[in-house]
Amino acid sequence: MTAAVSIPAPAAFPLAKRMSRMKASAVREILKVAERPDVLSFAGGLPAPELFPVEAIAQAHAEVFAEEGRAALQYSTTEGYGPLREWICSHLGERGLHAATDQVLITNGSQQGIDLVAKVMLDPGDLVVVEDPSYLAALQTFSGYEASFAVVGSDDDGMRVEELERLVAGRKPKLIYLVPNFQNPKGTTLSLARRHALVRFAQKHRILVLEDNPYGELRFRGEHLPSLASLDNEGVVITLGTFSKTLAPGLRIGWAVGPRELIRTLTVAKQSADLHTATVAQRATARLLSRFDYNANLDRLRAIYGERCLAMLASLEKHMPEGTRWTQPDGGMFLWVELPRGMSADVLFPLALDKRVAFVPGSPFFAGTPRGEFMRLNYSNRPPELIEEGMRRLGAVIAAQR
Repeated sequence: MTAAVSIPAPAAFPLAKRMSRMKASAVREILKVAERPDVLSFAGGLPAPELFPVEAIAQAHAEVFAEEGRAALQYSTTEGYGPLREWICSHLGERGLHAATDQVLITNGSQQGIDLVAKVMLDPGDLVVVEDPSYLAALQTFSGYEASFAVVGSDDDGMRVEELERLVAGRKPKLIYLVPNFQNPKGTTLSLARRHALVRFAQKHRILVLEDNPYGELRFRGEHLPSLASLDNEGVVITLGTFSKTLAPGLRIGWAVGPRELIRTLTVAKQSADLHTATVAQRATARLLSRFDYNANLDRLRAIYGERCLAMLASLEKHMPEGTRWTQPDGGMFLWVELPRGMSADVLFPLALDKRVAFVPGSPFFAGTPRGEFMRLNYSNRPPELIEEGMRRLGAVIAAQR
């Protein structure tokens, strides 16, 4: 019998200097305490698990193993499984974005797409334009590549594109990053006029736009707006998508679509990262989509998320004290709350947790000066009756601090 050997404590190795700029995700750290069973959490960016098409996904995997198991378990191409890339091209074409399969790269969720673009585009000190506030994990990624940030304000119509000209007058950015549809964290959407203006600006100055679009399929109110990539005829936009919000995040299937030369460069970068996205998951997803009514699934998600958003808006109106304001999303999974004057969401968080309700404080979402008077709420992962109870608890905590 071999004696057990304990693993020694790690030695203190010197880390790369850039790691000092890459902070742990505030959201992930909060979830460690906020996801207790007794807490009504509106902190995570979680799709509703009861809406995952579990049986259909399981059947697709079973068929893959039964009919093509050896191929599915083998190494594959970095670009991704051909039939899946063809489906993505067809689906995007129905929405006005026409691309060939060699303009599509399958990624491990759209988050890997952000990382790959940063990896191939950014040198230390390069300037990245972001909204204030902006998606936290993108800020983490850009910081990890030692980028500098140029902050552009936002309002109910999204990024204030008119502010971009003043940035170029001082120093040309390398990249513009934004979530144009139902933005994380605010839930706001870039207006059509600003979409056209942004593409014209990027074309004029030859600046790459990274369009992160994980929520675009989840519009439950208003008219669909064209993607930035569909408005671009000069190859200045690369767009990211994912099945994480429309099928299931555990599949880890996303994609990047853009100019051929840039997609090829991203492919080389991905080769050094993970060789390719999991072959089994890609083949099963392609098989699922070949017969699954994806549009009907989207309609179901939209209806339920729309109901939950309306429930949260009504509950906020009912329970929040005077001086509290919030955004009015037309889709997606989040809304953004501004607390009454003088209050801090960072101070409020442990008090709310004591009352068994949780949210994400807004300060980590700011690339510029942190602002503590905001919080992000997720409505997609709770039914209306629990949303009502959660907002009642949260409103009472806020009112008690006035």
